[in-house]
Amino acid sequence: MLSRVAENLYWMGRYLERAENTARFINSTTQVLLDLPRDASFGWNVLLKVAGLDHEFASRHEHADEDSLMSFLVEDEANPSSILSSIQNARENARTVREVLPMEIWERINSLYLYIRDNAPRVKQGRGPRNDVLLGVIGRRESIIGLLTGSMSRDVAYQLIKMGRNLERADMTTRIIDVNAAVQLPADPAQASLTTLGMWMSTLNALSAYQMFRTHVGVHVRGDAVVNYLLRDPHFPRTVLFCLEQIEGSLSVLPDHAPAMRRVRHAWRRLAGMQLDGLKPAVLHEYLDQVQSDLAAIHGAVAKQYFHRHQSDSTGQAQ
Repeated sequence: MLSRVAENLYWMGRYLERAENTARFINSTTQVLLDLPRDASFGWNVLLKVAGLDHEFASRHEHADEDSLMSFLVEDEANPSSILSSIQNARENARTVREVLPMEIWERINSLYLYIRDNAPRVKQGRGPRNDVLLGVIGRRESIIGLLTGSMSRDVAYQLIKMGRNLERADMTTRIIDVNAAVQLPADPAQASLTTLGMWMSTLNALSAYQMFRTHVGVHVRGDAVVNYLLRDPHFPRTVLFCLEQIEGSLSVLPDHAPAMRRVRHAWRRLAGMQLDGLKPAVLHEYLDQVQSDLAAIHGAVAKQYFHRHQSDSTGQAQ
């Protein structure tokens, strides 16, 4: 397979996952804000920092109010990580590799693009319309992955899409968890306890993990138990450990995978060695930064080995 085709498939998987998880990220943060008591604090600018987009936003906006931030994250075509840009980029990547994809995949991705293009302005009409639009993105993107899973051979093309999807998913899972580390809790211990409970329930719901957490961990939602579950549960498909296993599985069927595989194993060992009981927010934030750095290193190794192997200096697509 040509390196250009491989890169387009990988990024198609990443961009689709980014669009869905940005929608989940916004919904999670909105729910946290709705549930906060008056003496707890969390600003929209914190969301930008957690997402790693604060510098990009500041270059074009003076104030991080809710409307400008929603426009930036959902419909701003100049922001390469907005939902609209991500879907647009996924659509373009899919268009160039249509010959290796089931025909219906292109049609579904194009339909998703038309949906977000037409409905993105509704995110500024209030939280109700915004939630409807974001759930629409999540549902349509899930149908694309369902179609891929049910109609595509497990060949190299499929493994590249799957690898991109899981790398992006693991990264966004850490960012959704990280939202809670940025909340300044109220001084009253009883209110702080209720606020923390609500935040972690919102995190589980944002990742569609609440029911599985209750089934496999317990009915009582505690922060350290949620963090341990979302980082290290080997069975739920949005945990970091599960995503690393999927990336390793995809790499194992690709040629010359040793450099990237070493990065995956390093990330795996670091994750296993983290002490997650009784974590303070600052330490949790540091741990999540480490995971994100490991995921970036995996991406770098994959890009160097399969996309830019014969290029001395290439930045690839937007990250």
